[in-house]
Amino acid sequence: MKRGFKVGLVVLLAGALLLLAQVPRENFGLTFLLFSLAFGGMLGSYLLSGEQVNFKWLLTIGILFRISLFFFAPQWSEDGVRFLWDGELLRQGQNPYLLTPAEWHVQQGEVIGLSAQLFEAINSPNYYSVYPPINQALFWLGAMAAKGNLEQGYLALRCILLLGEIGVFYLIWGLLARFELPQKQILLYWYNPLVIMEVVGNLHFEGFVLLFLLASLLSLSRQKFGLSGIFWGLAVGMKLLPFLLAPAFFFWKGTRKSLPFWGMGLGTLVLAFLPLLYSNAWQNFFQSLQLYQGKFEFNASLYYLFRALGFELAGFNTIWYLTKVGMGCALLGAVWLSRKRSNVPLFEIPSVWVQLYVLYFLLQPVVHPWYLLPGLGLSLLSRQWTFLLWSFGAIFSYQAYSQNPVQEQLLFLVLEYGLVLLGLYLDYFRKKRTATLGL
Repeated sequence: MKRGFKVGLVVLLAGALLLLAQVPRENFGLTFLLFSLAFGGMLGSYLLSGEQVNFKWLLTIGILFRISLFFFAPQWSEDGVRFLWDGELLRQGQNPYLLTPAEWHVQQGEVIGLSAQLFEAINSPNYYSVYPPINQALFWLGAMAAKGNLEQGYLALRCILLLGEIGVFYLIWGLLARFELPQKQILLYWYNPLVIMEVVGNLHFEGFVLLFLLASLLSLSRQKFGLSGIFWGLAVGMKLLPFLLAPAFFFWKGTRKSLPFWGMGLGTLVLAFLPLLYSNAWQNFFQSLQLYQGKFEFNASLYYLFRALGFELAGFNTIWYLTKVGMGCALLGAVWLSRKRSNVPLFEIPSVWVQLYVLYFLLQPVVHPWYLLPGLGLSLLSRQWTFLLWSFGAIFSYQAYSQNPVQEQLLFLVLEYGLVLLGLYLDYFRKKRTATLGL
């Protein structure tokens, strides 16, 4: 009977994912229904599993879930178009940081082939690329394999992302065993519909960020500090956000005075961002970063409360000031939390990293669902609830796309961040209270 239920839940999850990959994000009602069914399939599979799960079956089923999405165009994001655009420029020997797509189009005149397909679909033609060089290298691989065809480009990127996901699976599996945690914890990432849809389905590279962070953690557990520094540097080189973990490394007793860690880590960072010096590309790169921090707003929490206060006090949108203050508070908070937990044992390091991610996202003006994935993966190693609940709540952010133009509604923000507050209570306040009561 139990085995039949487990098979049924896997079929439910597979069917929901297959349909979800074909539903445009504008159809929020159907998106939410299918996502909820898929999430229920994941939770049911987790609850019905014993602490030990079959490695081969789990790996195979998770791969099949992801491969089933290979032949559908991304429905929740147009970012993959920009990835292939940058990769196509690199394939043609161009620097993707020097011109915006609109400028490049004007300079080149009429374009044909893949470039024309991509330009018509690109969602940010007037912005310089904001993706770091290591990420660009993967875009280049995708464009090389595309051979002038958009669908082949999607397929190539998905193959790359699938390899990264398999690496994440192996690392989480190994770290769960090393930290003596139930191996079924991996189900909460490997079967998670947000992970499957946002990484392989919608072509986001946060899975690679998690891959490098897990590799850094595993290296720490093996006392290979130089290698750990390299992987942390690669994570920052993929997406800038893992630099937020620098205070955690700086204060933690294991890496505080480790010359191999800091030497290899900083050396990797220098090499990773060295291409930005070519033709002063760093100026356009950082211009886009500044625009991103001072112009865009989506799915925020505390930031929206402070913005409302700013309207009351100043009479205009204080985003320019709030983003600077929010970043400053995130960095100061990261320093304070890292220093406070500087002597924790290794198995508590993931919980420190998760805290820093939570703090950062609560203060930011833009929190796209795929940003959460590294925090979700790390939280499996610390058995924390916040990112798991958030991985379901994040689907409410897609309600905004059902409006034209895109418009968020307070009800759905309250639903999403209500789940986040519940997670914070379960992770931090309930434990503190229980400890105080001696329970």
